[in-house]
Amino acid sequence: MGSDFYLDISNEALKIGLMLAAPMLLAALVIGVLVSLFQAVTQINEQTLSFIPKVVMIVVVLVISGPWMIDTLSSFTTELIVDIPKIVAGSR
Repeated sequence: MGSDFYLDISNEALKIGLMLAAPMLLAALVIGVLVSLFQAVTQINEQTLSFIPKVVMIVVVLVISGPWMIDTLSSFTTELIVDIPKIVAGSR
C-alpha cells in the first residue's frame, strides 16, 4: 500500500468534487452571462438583478440533480468505508 493508493483516493475525491460542483457552476455561469448581456443591452446596472436569478437557478439545479449528487457521494463514501481495513492493513 504505497503512496499510489493514497494518490488514487485523492484523485477520485477531487474528480467527484468537480463532478458535484459542475452543474451548479455551469448554471450560474450561463445565467450570469445572460443577465450581463441583458444589463449591457438595457443599460440597467442593478446588482440584485444578477444575484436573484443565479440563486433561483442554483436551487433549481440542486432540486433536479440532487438525487444524483447524493447517490454519487454516498457510493464514494461507501467505497472508502469498505476500504478502511485495506488502508489500515497496508499502513502497518
